[in-house]
Amino acid sequence: MKVLLFLLQVYLILTNYQIFACTNILVTKGASVDGSVMISYNADAGGFMEPLYFSPARSWGENDSIEIYDWDTHKYLGKIKQVPQTFQVVGLINEYQVSIGETTFGGRPELRDTTGIMDYGSLMFVALQRAKTAREAIKVMTSLVAEYGYYSTGESFSIADPNEVWIMEMIGKGVGNKGAVWVALRIPDGYICAHANKARIREFPLNDPQNCMYAPDVIDFAIKKGYYKLNDGPFSFSDVYDPPTPASLMFCEGRVWSIFRRAAPSQNFSDNYWRAVKGSKPYPLWIKPDKKLSVRDVIALMRDYFDGTPYDLRKGLAAEPYGCPVRWKPLVWKVEGDTTEYAWERPISTQQTAFTFVSQLRSWLPRQIGGVHWYGVDDTYSNVYIPIYCSIKTPPECFRVGSISNFTLESAFWIFNLVSNWAYTKYSYMYEDIRKVQKELEDKFFDYQSAIEKVALELNKESTEKAVNFLTDYSISQSMLVMRRWRELWEFLVMKYNDGYVNDVTKNFGRTPKGVGYGNHFFKMLLKERPGYYDVKWREHPETHQRESPLKGAPDTQ
Repeated sequence: MKVLLFLLQVYLILTNYQIFACTNILVTKGASVDGSVMISYNADAGGFMEPLYFSPARSWGENDSIEIYDWDTHKYLGKIKQVPQTFQVVGLINEYQVSIGETTFGGRPELRDTTGIMDYGSLMFVALQRAKTAREAIKVMTSLVAEYGYYSTGESFSIADPNEVWIMEMIGKGVGNKGAVWVALRIPDGYICAHANKARIREFPLNDPQNCMYAPDVIDFAIKKGYYKLNDGPFSFSDVYDPPTPASLMFCEGRVWSIFRRAAPSQNFSDNYWRAVKGSKPYPLWIKPDKKLSVRDVIALMRDYFDGTPYDLRKGLAAEPYGCPVRWKPLVWKVEGDTTEYAWERPISTQQTAFTFVSQLRSWLPRQIGGVHWYGVDDTYSNVYIPIYCSIKTPPECFRVGSISNFTLESAFWIFNLVSNWAYTKYSYMYEDIRKVQKELEDKFFDYQSAIEKVALELNKESTEKAVNFLTDYSISQSMLVMRRWRELWEFLVMKYNDGYVNDVTKNFGRTPKGVGYGNHFFKMLLKERPGYYDVKWREHPETHQRESPLKGAPDTQ
């Protein structure tokens, strides 16, 4: 039994930290420039390519049901009863401007209920189909796991509507104990929150239902399982159900630190906690940013490789000669003959992002116009966030086609991967070309947003259908525009950086290749590794002078 439990723990560690490693930012109305509520989400999983979800509003019969499949494995889990009416959902936002994101924290492996029917992905999609507010979504999600059981491991959810944003953390009770223990907290207005694969709710009020909801047995269950005793001090959901480890702090809390240190530099958040320094103080669940945030600010926060810190992934030997910020998996590694366990930093930006969004939710606009799903695919550092309105009748086809095993140039996922994967070979050069086009496109979207919505508002006075049709056409056309522009960018980068050169393809029929070398830092490392090997000089004849091998310490036998 101990062996099986150990293997399960190893599996969950590998799963949580190498595959299901996502990042969320939560922004309240009072913390945003224009009074929007915002949440962001990176869906990060190697080998994962998810079509943009779309479910139109519709009515259902009394005996209708839904088949539930695990979002990660597509394993069939069971059926649940359908409700009479469901709402439209595109991506992870619905027609009432309710939006949900998540990050998996895993927690105690013995609490996973493999007999449960509701996995975390189905909870989000079903809640969006049934809820008009964030509070309703929390009620739907918690009621579903109570009735049908919770299949997944520990999960943190961001749940927002145009007025409020909540963080909810949930974990199952293990096989034989249907349901889940959970806590949901409303983020105070004027503050922001973040979570990244580590449970973050610690103490919470037991008598403030307007701002805190929780499972009635959230504390009693922990006592029953022996996780907590009343004389241990104040109850902390995070410490009890997801005890910190050096790995969980380094891989997860580092991303929270990077968001907080950028949003509120005046607070001078220490890196000690996420660097697993014993006795360090945990980061607060929410903070007040130094300045109010716009959608563009949130997007910028989601584009982060620990830039400008001692952990900047564009620096050092691991970044290779061209400052590539990607650290190839596995995240945790060992060196042969060395028992020490090593690990890369885990940044917010990552090559394994399947899709990402920033949901912008606005209470002062008609709901069909107020909800925007700023949506992108692949690595946030080098992608484009495109406005997709929550009311559109048809989703952009470029986000619905192709798969990880089906390559097609009609797929946005594959077009963005072609650009980013090519850029990793000469990153410091190619990223500058990518950034120019990225900025060009996103500048246009934000510059035109007020004008587009002014037209939509005028059309809405005539009929909601006209406004929705207009926003549908706009969302689709801009998605296709980005697709075309990004394919052109890929073709340009292939020509400009052909065979390792940097080539001005506008001059002399493109026959102006320039070798740019590797840079002094990398050259010095090469010379240190193989002293004398690269010297251009006369050498002694091998018959009169035994040469040393280029690999130090090994005699040359040739």
